[in-house]
Order: sequence, then structure tokens, then C-alpha cells
Amino acid sequence: MASFAFIHGAADVGWYWHLLEAELQARGHDTVAPDLPCDDDTAGLNEYADTVVEAIGDRTDLIVVGHSLGGFTAPLVADRVSPNALVLVAGMIPAPGEPPDDWWDKTGYKSASDAHAQQEGYADRKDAPWPLKAWPDVPTKFVVCRDDRFFPPDLLRRLAKARLGITPDEIDGGHCAALSHPKELADVLETYSR
Repeated sequence: MASFAFIHGAADVGWYWHLLEAELQARGHDTVAPDLPCDDDTAGLNEYADTVVEAIGDRTDLIVVGHSLGGFTAPLVADRVSPNALVLVAGMIPAPGEPPDDWWDKTGYKSASDAHAQQEGYADRKDAPWPLKAWPDVPTKFVVCRDDRFFPPDLLRRLAKARLGITPDEIDGGHCAALSHPKELADVLETYSR
């Protein structure tokens, strides 16, 4: 059985994953979903990664999963723990050296000001460059939520192709599919553990 390490997005906490965790645990998998230190104005992406790595502990057969802005932290964690897979669920895909604040314009996202306002509460240092020089050498998967009105599915499909060279898997549900469609998301994640 796999161990899943979940990384929440902006203005959220580890609780976001609780329904998905219950679904995966019922299938015999282990899960961990720490709260990131979002209230600490001095904490940035590296400190977020530290929090997740510490929560992972000595777990093995690991799959790292990041949601939304958690896409900036998940590869940092994967680079440190060498999981079996890295999965982004409706996630932001950073480019080397790209600060989270620049992602909105560089990806062609049309409603940057609306989206940016909703992304507060995560990495006060959003202008710091993403620290990796390249995507980690870890099998990467991407899950598009077909009904996502926050990150349009067509945008995420295009970015997954352009930045990761992959065609994403898709499920029904909006941006918060771990809450609205935990069984369907568990089904997809479980295929990555095989």
C-alpha cells in the first residue's frame, strides 16, 4: 500500500484533504496532510517543504500530492524525498526561477487580479523565485478537474503539456475535488500507486 503526502493550497489547511484521506485509508493506504505555516510571515516555500518533509517522516512507497498553489511546494518536497510519484491536482505548475506572483501573467491566466486576491494566506514571500533549476526527476502526473472555475481546464491542459510534457488525467468536479469528489480522486490516485 502507498503513503500519500498531501499539500494544501492557499488560504487552506490540511483538513481540506480529510474526505480523500478517509477514502484512501479505507482502501489500506497511509496518508499525511500537515498544515503549512501560512500564518508565519517569515515562512516561504522552503519552510513549507520543510513542514511536509518532517510530517512524512520515515514513510515509504510515497506519493506527493499538491493542490492549487501547493504545486509550488510539492516539487520541492519531491526533490527532497524521491517519491514514487508527484501528482498535482488542479495545481499551479511553476517554471524554474518563477515567483508565484509572476505565474498569473506568464501562464496567460486572464483573471489574475481576481485569482490573486483569493490566493492570499500562502507564502508571504510570493515574489521569491521558485528555487529549483529543473523539475525533479520523479514520475509526474496531473489531474484536471473538468468543472474547475478557478483554474480553467483548458489552461491546465495546456500548461501540463507545455511545462511537464504530459497529458493530464481528468475527473469531474470543481477546484476543490478532494471535498466534492473524494472517491473519484481516490480512484485516480490509487492508479498511480500501482
